[in-house]
Formats: sequence, C-alpha cells, structure tokens
Amino acid sequence: MTSGTATRRLARRQEALEEVRAAQDQQARRRRRFSGAAWGAASLIIAVLIAVALITSRPTTSTDVRVAPDFTLPASDGSSVSLADYRGEPVVLYFNEGAGCDSCLLQMAEIEKDPVFAESGIPVLPIVMNSAEQINTDRERLGVTAPFLLDDGTVSAAYDTLGKGMHEGLPGHGFVLVDADGNQLWHGNYPSMWLAPEDLLAEVTTRL
Repeated sequence: MTSGTATRRLARRQEALEEVRAAQDQQARRRRRFSGAAWGAASLIIAVLIAVALITSRPTTSTDVRVAPDFTLPASDGSSVSLADYRGEPVVLYFNEGAGCDSCLLQMAEIEKDPVFAESGIPVLPIVMNSAEQINTDRERLGVTAPFLLDDGTVSAAYDTLGKGMHEGLPGHGFVLVDADGNQLWHGNYPSMWLAPEDLLAEVTTRL
C-alpha cells in the first residue's frame, strides 16, 4: 500500500469520525433543548399550582353589619342552645367541618387552652353538621371540652358558610362575631384550617 493510499484512508476515517462526533453533538444539543423545555414546562406548572394554592388558602373576611340570624340548636351534650341566650354579651360562632377534621377540633382545643381568650370571657360556639355520636368521639379523642352545636345545614346556610372549605355541602373553617345587641359585625373564612387564638381574639376585640 502506497503512502498516498494510506493517507487517503486515514483521512476518510478521520472524516467519518468527525461526522459521527458531529451527529452525537447534535443529538446531545437536542436532548439538552428538550430537557430544558421539559424542565421549564414543569417549573411553570409547579409555579401555577403554588400560586393557586396560595390564593385559595388566603383568608376572606367581611365587616358588613347585619342582624345575625337567630337559631336554636341541639348540642352534643344533650342540651339546647339559642343565640338569644347570649344577648347582652358578644359571642363568636365557629363553623367548621367537624368530625373527621382533626384540625377543626384542635382549633377549638387551642382556643380553650388559651389563657388570654379565657380571661376575655367571650364564648365561642362551635357549630357542625354531625350527629352527637360522631362529634363526641372526636371531641373525647382530641380533648375538646366544649359541646358542639349540631346543625342540619340551615344555620350554616343562613350565615353563608357552606362550601367555603374543601366540601361543597359543609361549612369550611369560619368565625362570625355577634355583638351584645345581636348584630353580626365580622365574618372570617380560613381555608388554611387554622387561626391562632390570639389572632382570633384580636379580630374580635378590635371590632367591639
């Protein structure tokens, strides 16, 4: 084999090798572009989901004043409670999902344990759409002292609390302030399923 033939073959092999490398580089660039686009799309989707979660978990409040709808409800301890029983003093109504929602009952437990809230003397009436047996099981398990008022949905609807949480036909996690004259002064819904007792007390006392 002449040196010229060997040189040509070497040159062809070099060209072929460069073509293979070029093809590999092109494939790598395509993979990087696709990966970048995929990550970009995934990041956008995640950002949208986070934004939606933040928006839907924001509390909504109203300070529209109206006469609070009156009611009489059975309680989980066998008694009966009327809103009129509290005329002459402010009272907070706590509408919540009730049985099966541990955070709802823990909210009430923390309100009961808060010494400043206790000193305020402002009663909090938890209202749920459960049977006594259902809610008492969770009350005892989570150490909640207060009896819960048992609503068939009529009172929850009158106070516009239905569908404000995760379930369309149930109350969400909302508080209503009724003053000593029976007027509704404030209503707050908390999709995060929590309002610190001190924050609740601040909302209440600043409006009385």
